[in-house]
Amino acid sequence: MSIFPELTADEAAALFEDGMTVGLSAFTAAGAVKAVPRALAARARERHAAGEAFRVRLLTGASTGPTIDDALAEADAISWRAPFQSSAPLRRAINEQRTEFIDMHLSHLPQMIEAGFVPELDVAVVEAVDVTRDGRVFLSTSVGASPSFLRHAKMVIVELNAYHPPRVAEMHDIAVLPPPPRRNPIPISHAMARIGTPFATVDPKKIVGVVRTDEPDEVSDFDPPATSSLQIAGHVADFLVREMRAGRVPDELLPLQAGVGNVSNAVMSAIGADDRLPPFCMFSEVFQDSLVPLMRAGQLTGASTTSLTVSNRVLREIYDDFDFFAPRIVMRPQELSNNPGLIRRLGVIAINTALEVDIYGNANSTHVCGTRLMNGIGGSGDFVRNAFLSILVCPSIAKDGAISTVVPMVSHCDHTDHSVQVIVTEQGCADLRGLGPRQRARTIIDQCAHPMYRDYLHRYLEAAPMGHMPHDLGRCFELHRNLLEHGHMLPGGGTST
Repeated sequence: MSIFPELTADEAAALFEDGMTVGLSAFTAAGAVKAVPRALAARARERHAAGEAFRVRLLTGASTGPTIDDALAEADAISWRAPFQSSAPLRRAINEQRTEFIDMHLSHLPQMIEAGFVPELDVAVVEAVDVTRDGRVFLSTSVGASPSFLRHAKMVIVELNAYHPPRVAEMHDIAVLPPPPRRNPIPISHAMARIGTPFATVDPKKIVGVVRTDEPDEVSDFDPPATSSLQIAGHVADFLVREMRAGRVPDELLPLQAGVGNVSNAVMSAIGADDRLPPFCMFSEVFQDSLVPLMRAGQLTGASTTSLTVSNRVLREIYDDFDFFAPRIVMRPQELSNNPGLIRRLGVIAINTALEVDIYGNANSTHVCGTRLMNGIGGSGDFVRNAFLSILVCPSIAKDGAISTVVPMVSHCDHTDHSVQVIVTEQGCADLRGLGPRQRARTIIDQCAHPMYRDYLHRYLEAAPMGHMPHDLGRCFELHRNLLEHGHMLPGGGTST
């Protein structure tokens, strides 16, 4: 029996009221609470059926599993959301302006909570493997922003999930930064250095109850990599080999970071399989499926992250061989896993995806045609701006060539040309370091654009008015307008004339 009141999920959901600000544990679907948000969605439907208002303001560490964003968005239960999401139902609500969304750098969220820059938290619900009488909370497969939720929520509910073994806490290294101006340097000088405790803390008086569950995370199996992803991965590996041979990257490589998704999985697999590259460590925000075989093979020596974003099959493999994996994986709060100072200190090589890039190296990671949100900036901004080497990857075309991901001007800018150093598509690699705007443009067009779009982009560049960064403001969004009006970016539906 728990030392705290035992609640059913429905009893826990009954504690929520319309307009509350809620913090739920999740960084991707890893460590996401499950039973309480499902019950909360049901409560919202009941209240709506009775003609009553019921919507909450929702914070999580990052994106979530279906039991949070999908369930609550489908129940029209989210009025305000931050800092990131990847849910189709919630995306529709945001783009239809039924839900207000605050797109936010993930490293900023804990400080925003600590400083009171976001609404005061009424309730926090976190998934854990244990909670003690004195308020030590041993989290499950992610840390994210849960330590800050626990510190600042007025009321706390703990989902104790028996699916995850108590030993998962051995991977956790939890520390909360003090407020400025008295912050000492963070004593992490290696990706695997530990500075904190295996538990988060909460005032036990705030814990109103425990809800017991026994469910795996909702991380899906990743799709087999597409041909374009494998080609991108090969170009990234070739680039790193060239950097090492040129002496610009040390022989032992540098810590790597990769965003979440199929392209990132393919890139990490290719880097790990390339015998020209030495064993390496990671300083990242997610630990994904492709990293497990690399760790077993000794190619990945260790990984710092904030979540185990792995499929259930791979998570079971980790749990079944915990003695091997526990010393090699460290999970930290996102304020540390995405910390700009640590990224720069450690010299991280960052590999992130973009929706589109323009000919000068600006990148759009978030909005389709500049207006429709896809997921959000997530942690990419933390790493792109502060990495020793910042690499952005994307296929050169989408929808069978109807869309070029290389355009004259991005329709929304998340990462400026000041931060983006290398762009890679399946066509090739554009190293932009030390190049002026026109040189950058020609390099991106020749190395990264799909052949069907190269003539158009070159003609745009040559016809643009003079200036430091030449643009024709009457034509810079012509490709986007063509797509919206005709379904294909190129005039004539595929010809470059």
